[in-house]
Amino acid sequence: MTSIRALAEADLPAVADIYAHYVTGGVATFDETPLGVDQWRAKADGIAGAGLPFLVAEVDGAVAGYAYVSQYRPKPAYRHTVEDTIYLAPGQTGRGLGKLLLAELIKATGQTAARQMIAVIADSGDPASARLHKAFGFEEVGRLRAVGFKHGRWIDTVLLQLELR
Repeated sequence: MTSIRALAEADLPAVADIYAHYVTGGVATFDETPLGVDQWRAKADGIAGAGLPFLVAEVDGAVAGYAYVSQYRPKPAYRHTVEDTIYLAPGQTGRGLGKLLLAELIKATGQTAARQMIAVIADSGDPASARLHKAFGFEEVGRLRAVGFKHGRWIDTVLLQLELR
């Protein structure tokens, strides 16, 4: 059974493990050191404190992925613009979980003061994330060339944007 629900404290170790997989083995994130559970707790507290959603996909009682939004940039004028983040556990891709998470994330974010949602996607050569976002109406609005260096290579990021209202 699959469900999408709000993050719970007990989910933080699974969230940390999922993220660590992408930090150490891929370029979807430009972090180079995995975050610990305490760091995830602080991040989740900050997201909740801002009134923004942090969701998990649960499959048969286990966290299979997560999604959240955070303020796009720290300067005050960006307060109505958020950036989305979605990660799925290894072995959970291609099952529609990203679609379920993004749909619920957009819905929940639409209940906040946010007006724009930005997706910053590392261009690793896998079009799945960009394709997912475009299916929900995100439009590609830019590309930043060779802005990340990880695992011995330069990586572009693609910017996609969705107007929430």
